[in-house]
Amino acid sequence: MSPADLATGRVRATLQLLVGGAWFPVCDRSALIAGRGVAALLPDGRQVALFMDRAGRTYAIDNRDPYSGAQVLSRGLTGTQDGRAFVASPLLKQRFDLESGRCLDDESVSVTVYASRIES
Repeated sequence: MSPADLATGRVRATLQLLVGGAWFPVCDRSALIAGRGVAALLPDGRQVALFMDRAGRTYAIDNRDPYSGAQVLSRGLTGTQDGRAFVASPLLKQRFDLESGRCLDDESVSVTVYASRIES
């Protein structure tokens, strides 16, 4: 915590992902806006798409659209189906469940999902 945070009583919250068995800090919680994605780069060069819903739950999936190969899922539209959060690829519109990574339009396709948490 910085001296400014101590002086104002603010606690900075960081989004962390479970990568290779260890928690890795990815970005400040304030970078996440409900319903919008953010892309981040992992130490091994992979990209992840980060999301937060209106209830404050965070999600992290591979940013690579398996249909086009483009790193674009963070730019997709978010929504819910049967109470489950998803992101629709901005290119071909396939929907990916943000909890399981499973494609809702083709069960034979999925993307990697990362465990996430907010730490102060």
